[in-house]
Amino acid sequence: MNLNPFEADNSVSCQLTSEIPEVCRTEDCCLGIDEAGRGPVLGPMVYGICFCPVSKKENLKDLKVADSKTLTEAERENLFQKLDEAKSYVGWALQVLSPNTISTSMLQRTKYNLNALSHDTAIGLVQYALDSGVQLKEVYVDTVGPAEKYEEKLSKRFPGIEVTVRPKADSLFPVVSAASICAKVARDRVVKGWNFAEDLGEVDADYGSGYPNDPKTKAWLLKYLDPVFGYPQFVRFSWSTAQTLMDSKAVTVHWDDDEEDGEKAAQRQNNRSMLSYFGASAGGNDQNLTHQTHRFFTDRRLKSLNTL
Repeated sequence: MNLNPFEADNSVSCQLTSEIPEVCRTEDCCLGIDEAGRGPVLGPMVYGICFCPVSKKENLKDLKVADSKTLTEAERENLFQKLDEAKSYVGWALQVLSPNTISTSMLQRTKYNLNALSHDTAIGLVQYALDSGVQLKEVYVDTVGPAEKYEEKLSKRFPGIEVTVRPKADSLFPVVSAASICAKVARDRVVKGWNFAEDLGEVDADYGSGYPNDPKTKAWLLKYLDPVFGYPQFVRFSWSTAQTLMDSKAVTVHWDDDEEDGEKAAQRQNNRSMLSYFGASAGGNDQNLTHQTHRFFTDRRLKSLNTL
């Protein structure tokens, strides 16, 4: 598994793929979908697909693939190695969703929640397999949200393919278990080798599980919270845990497009709104300015005007 494309810029999402087995282009295939890292406040979420000919389903069982959450890291690595060695009939693809992608998606003006992001990512991976010539006939998915609605959505999007969406699909269908292992191995490797773009010095890698309720994770979040710039891009700043810490420990910022008028909020805190630097002085008289004009304006002989 070559992670270089993602590691080159871990602020954006990236697709990683295996070679497509020739047999998957000629025989009817099944495909499983699962993710790793949906809940943590640290690191990416990875969506994975794994596919093989329907005739090879039993071979996956023989590999003894299982839900990645029930396996140790060493067991997952071993099983991924076995899947990689079975490349004559097994293929996989991953979409690594960076923490930055997740947070900016969730906090954009038009709300794009994690379920919608998950659905679109899964659909994109299935479409990738079809575009690559994989003869898909069966798709098995670990559900996100209500299973029946998700199954109906995927069936409409991919007519002619038998779609099965179930809770805990990674423990029911070996092809989903295989996808789960691929996704989890990729996330573990990415998190372990995370390249911090920020200048943080020697970073403490003991951040626990990455889940919000983990004391080690909370301690790490407190340690690396910058009061002005917030968190490094390793953190999903849209998570309530991160937002709560920023609200209580970081410098307060007043935005003029907040629900409460920014200038009034700033005045109440004895701060100056950013807009005040662009307003005209009372009566248009430069002598009445309550703050010193910045050199940028004086060097260019720029003045505020009341009228045009």
